[in-house]
Amino acid sequence: MKQVTVSGAIILRTNPTTHKNEIFATQRGYGDWEGWWEIPGGKLEQNETPEQCIVREIREELATEVRAEKILGVIDYDYPTFHLTMHCILCTIISGELKLLEHESARWLTKETLRSVDWLPADQLILDKIEQLL
Repeated sequence: MKQVTVSGAIILRTNPTTHKNEIFATQRGYGDWEGWWEIPGGKLEQNETPEQCIVREIREELATEVRAEKILGVIDYDYPTFHLTMHCILCTIISGELKLLEHESARWLTKETLRSVDWLPADQLILDKIEQLL
């Protein structure tokens, strides 16, 4: 089975109006999983650390600079055609406005709304840890 290794950005902020913690989720606009929600990120390149990968991917996909704070967990999941290993990395925004360059849509989710979207199966495995941050 094909092996795919990715980094996912758990971008956390405190909403300036509600003062609630929120995470940023994106909706896929392409492929077999079009319409499903995910933690933004992408594939590790050769000789790249998970932290370097997530900084690069968020710059490329969302035109935003983030700082990789720490790895919250590593998810392993078997999709029908490949095995996914996802490094879930807590990130903070350094600069930028999170512009959607590759995704269909995006939302800031609170503890109350975290499970209101259709998360990709692998991403569902980190939701309990994310909920603790919110």
